[in-house]
Amino acid sequence: MSTLPCVEIETTSLPSASVIWLHGLGADGNDFAGIVPDLQLPADLGIRFIFPHAPSMPISCNNGYVMPAWYDILHFDQISRQADVAGVKASVEKIRALIRQENQRGIASERIILAGFSQGGAIAYTAGVLHSEKLAGIVALSTYLPAPELIQAGLANQTTPIFAAHGSADPVVGVNLGEAARDQLQALGFSISWQTWPMQHSVCMPEIHAIGQFITQCLR
Repeated sequence: MSTLPCVEIETTSLPSASVIWLHGLGADGNDFAGIVPDLQLPADLGIRFIFPHAPSMPISCNNGYVMPAWYDILHFDQISRQADVAGVKASVEKIRALIRQENQRGIASERIILAGFSQGGAIAYTAGVLHSEKLAGIVALSTYLPAPELIQAGLANQTTPIFAAHGSADPVVGVNLGEAARDQLQALGFSISWQTWPMQHSVCMPEIHAIGQFITQCLR
């Protein structure tokens, strides 16, 4: 499988860790590339940031409009999502291919963090908790589990720490969806740091700083 096209940013010439960061529906890999300086990471923490571009596809809940997406959304409202499970699985395989590519570049899985916002966070969640090896961490922002039935005891890798955050006034992905993901994963034994901020479907600077602290903690 060929890997996705990506934007890459390296904080040092010889990175010893990688962060694979997935954008939301309708965006692309450039969407979060500018966030790296705001994370306020230690200068000696050499990281390769990878911001892949999702393929474009028709989205059913948007009247079939074609846009960059990690999977089709069949139904959409504040309290639920009906995702195309086959599409979720296909994107998980694409992220596994990026992880393997980083392994081949000398970065062990336990030095790789998966991060994502909204639909990208949904894939980061799913790919991260189902990965066969421990990852350094998962960052799940304003998101949910798109196919909860895929995450079962015995299949999940409970050793990977998770940072999950949500806007308390999110009109796109209701905070209840984030809480449901948190509760399911905690019930399976995952360690989750859960935070909310008084914002809508976005990120804020205190959240970005908290993400930077989580990344530093995971990679130290």
